[in-house]
Amino acid sequence: MKLSLLAVLMAVSVAAQPAVNTGAGRGGPGLPGPEPQVIRLWEGAAPGALGDADADRPTITAFRPAGPAARVNSGLAVIIAPGGGYQALATAYEGVQEAYWINELGATAFVLRYRLGPRYHHPVELGDAQRAIRLVRSRAADFDIRPDRIGMMGFSAGGHLAATAGTHFDVGKADTSDPIDRASSRPDFLILGYPVISFQPTIAHAGSVRNLLGENPDPKLIANLSAELQVTQQTPPTFLFATTNDQVVSVENSIEFYLALLKARVPAELHIFENGPHGFGMGLHDPALSAWTTLLANWLRGRGLLTRVGQ
Repeated sequence: MKLSLLAVLMAVSVAAQPAVNTGAGRGGPGLPGPEPQVIRLWEGAAPGALGDADADRPTITAFRPAGPAARVNSGLAVIIAPGGGYQALATAYEGVQEAYWINELGATAFVLRYRLGPRYHHPVELGDAQRAIRLVRSRAADFDIRPDRIGMMGFSAGGHLAATAGTHFDVGKADTSDPIDRASSRPDFLILGYPVISFQPTIAHAGSVRNLLGENPDPKLIANLSAELQVTQQTPPTFLFATTNDQVVSVENSIEFYLALLKARVPAELHIFENGPHGFGMGLHDPALSAWTTLLANWLRGRGLLTRVGQ
């Protein structure tokens, strides 16, 4: 990793959030440039909004490659869902840092700010993720990306949201007047870091379940949102990484999802590191854990997702 990039990643703080750009931020003609810019997912109030504060306005923040990386544009886009147990967002180390790293690959990143529990419950969070995918796909030409190279990355509870988006999607709503909603909500690939996958009591992260669904959720809803039970042959190819001694989200979540993908013959790759805490992000201070970024780049390259546009 380049020293300059490492310095940027380690300097990112939770408070360093870009300001809203009202031109691009409402789906209008303004386009994100090299500087990160916020785009609201809906013009006006989001469906089901309970107010008009920042927490009620889901957004994506666009990070576009610049300099030499921009000249090797692959047309790849990754929408990143930070973790936080569906109650907070670890945007700095499970969003912004990864976005800058993705830019170095010649790809565009979008960090998702989705609505949270306990104020909001399912299906609001899934609706925010689906809208983000549709918006990016509907504006692929504006962002200089390919509509068939839009993936979703998620960490911890954000990994559950990404996996849910990858197992609950549609081809678009042809009869709607909103051009964004006409686009498919299926991610083309998934990248899941130490994800919450299952809501089954034996391996679930209880806080995520409670924040997303409230107290005493319907068992049918528990099964529907256990991603390992919803995998089909249409589930996107998936890259997973986790640690054996994660004391917050059991590594069994990643294993169960990988086995479900394997059974459905969906291309998948799983890396389990022996040591490492939950929430290690890019693992910048650990040479073993930080290897996941190299492994992921190799996986993307092997699937032809990093080839330059036009090649």
